[in-house]
Amino acid sequence: MIQQTKTVGFATTAFLLAWTSCVPMQPLCADDAPILSAGAVHHGIANSPKNSAKSALSFKLDAKRGDFVRGSIRGKGIQLWLVNQRGQRIRRLTDGEGAMATFLFVVDEPSPAGLVVSGPENQNFELRIDSIILAAEQFQAVNRIESPTLLALQRKLQNGGDTKEFWQRVARDGSPLVEDSNEDESLRDDQALVTFVWRGANHNVRIFGAPSGDHDEMQRLGDSDVWYRSYQVSRKARINYRLAPDVPVFDGSYRDLRRAILATAQRDPFNPMFEPANPVDRFDGTSVVELSDAPVVPWLDSSSESIKGSVTTLEIGSEILANTRDVHLYRPAGYDPAASGNALLVVFDGDQYLDEVKLPTILDNLIAAKRISSTAAVLISNPSPKSRAVELPCSDDFVRFLTDELMPLIREQSMDANRENTVLVGASYGGLASSYAALKASDVFGNVLSQSGSYWWSPGGEFGKVGSGEPNWLIREFVGADRRPVQFALQAGTFETASDILASNRHFRDCLRAKGYDVHYSEFVGGHGYFHWRYAIADGLIELLGTK
Repeated sequence: MIQQTKTVGFATTAFLLAWTSCVPMQPLCADDAPILSAGAVHHGIANSPKNSAKSALSFKLDAKRGDFVRGSIRGKGIQLWLVNQRGQRIRRLTDGEGAMATFLFVVDEPSPAGLVVSGPENQNFELRIDSIILAAEQFQAVNRIESPTLLALQRKLQNGGDTKEFWQRVARDGSPLVEDSNEDESLRDDQALVTFVWRGANHNVRIFGAPSGDHDEMQRLGDSDVWYRSYQVSRKARINYRLAPDVPVFDGSYRDLRRAILATAQRDPFNPMFEPANPVDRFDGTSVVELSDAPVVPWLDSSSESIKGSVTTLEIGSEILANTRDVHLYRPAGYDPAASGNALLVVFDGDQYLDEVKLPTILDNLIAAKRISSTAAVLISNPSPKSRAVELPCSDDFVRFLTDELMPLIREQSMDANRENTVLVGASYGGLASSYAALKASDVFGNVLSQSGSYWWSPGGEFGKVGSGEPNWLIREFVGADRRPVQFALQAGTFETASDILASNRHFRDCLRAKGYDVHYSEFVGGHGYFHWRYAIADGLIELLGTK
């Protein structure tokens, strides 16, 4: 027989005595104890004289080992416990905080489990069992098909059809599929459903440049030759991507496994939009998608109204860094080194900003349109990928190279600007380096244009590596330092979630503003790469150097 006791104002059952003493008890519930199955709702009163039933506060559960149970309980101060058949507590499901709590658990006992309710005297409660998914009915999740086109194809295949007409359509209309609706009608008016497809693969297909910001796996449609992956994407999006069939899977480090995608990554054979214009083979370049509302950027192509500036290249050595590198010098047309309004950009990853971003053309156009004043640029190349990984992430030696070796040399080349018009420009690690150099040398650099800066970084850290240390090291350095006379333009892509770049840039923005910095912050609909930074950089330059 179940006896009610009071413990610090709470009603409970005699099972609590057994839990305290760990003494085995009689079976959990009498035969007339309520049995709760999926969909059950029970109303009761904790520790009420009306609870005449021996098992008024205990319940049998119609669930066995491995079953997945979900439910809720309402009532102020009501606690719910999961117990085994011997009355020993297994788990506290709700702690009594708040008027309502939800719970979920998997039965982990060989015998049927039960529930026990406790709470303040005469407190009403409502116990619901929303669902019980039997262990035998649990299976690996089936990927939901969102694309109406692929749903129609699935039905055709189930009725004995094939994929021939589907691939003919894809070859005619191109890919990815861009649709205005999806299966559950959850698509917003400002979104499109973008579905990447690949024909035929033995083991897997991955997307390099997916809207998720990660290297996503594509799914196979049944046992057909169709592989696919769908995304709900803003109509403002631009996407550049590659598809990688049969990526090698092996026993390796996180970095090696992630980089293995490059072994097979190639342009989408069904997408007629790609760059560069004349790729050497199918592995060269990327495929491109521009959705209907992608913003028009007028600064990327040479204009008849613009006069081209000049670009010269110097090879310079550094005693501080013990290496040699190319430095590209851009001078706008008619550049007067003595003009008081001149601006100067100091740009990291110079080869990429020269060739992929096409920064000289953008500057030609902005200057011709009088959106910025006469602006020269120093584009600093990396001696090697290894040196980039050492120099750009918050290196004091690299800052000394900039201030003590590079900038004096640039002045000797008749290129200069005052501190207020000097801008550090960089992307990814280069954005991180720009902010660090400004923190350490604000007497030389008065502005930072950071594109998708890697503010997740910490000393000794590596993206995706377990035990890389607490992230956001540079952000904490700014918080702990006195405010510098530096203005910021921070940019990040809405796809940059898997890498934490979007989140860390938002955090950096908030911390800078809390310290009193002038921060221009913007997000573009896109991911991590020079393709996206090309479209965004002009906005950052106008924010920092724009003419009034």
